[in-house]
Amino acid sequence: MTLEQLLETCPDYAKDLKLNMASVLRQAELTEQQTWGTALCSAMAARNSRLTEAVLAEASLRLGAPALFAAQAAAAIMGMNNVFYRFRHLSGNPKYAVIPARLRMQAIRTHGSDPVDFELWCLAVSAINGCAACIEAHEGVLREKGVTEETILAAIRIASTIQALATVLDAAFA
Repeated sequence: MTLEQLLETCPDYAKDLKLNMASVLRQAELTEQQTWGTALCSAMAARNSRLTEAVLAEASLRLGAPALFAAQAAAAIMGMNNVFYRFRHLSGNPKYAVIPARLRMQAIRTHGSDPVDFELWCLAVSAINGCAACIEAHEGVLREKGVTEETILAAIRIASTIQALATVLDAAFA
């Protein structure tokens, strides 16, 4: 099923989400690679298999193999990191901050795609997963690399729309 076909199955109460999806995938602030990489990692983070399959099919037409791999790697590694670092942050126990994570995170260095795009994708997944520590870290790296707030928010618009669509699709077909 294509993304367009999937969106047509959404109930009427989600009309705003369908319209937003069309606009967030065409934002001037993002390159095509940034757009579709953000959509893919966000769909994976939102955990709706139909939405992930539809976005992956569309993204595969627009992204090269390294970017596809990196977007998927961002979703995978941040799924782990967001839980770990969110716990560290929320626990309030300062001792956790000095204990090594001892988690393999090689994908952060070996993803093989544009480093700015990868940071953007990590940020989008962190926003979906609600990890303040990871949001702050990745947003800071992006700002240091000269990425504008407008570009960052464009990626977050994609993440938020995809997350909301996943919620609706889960509820509508439960």
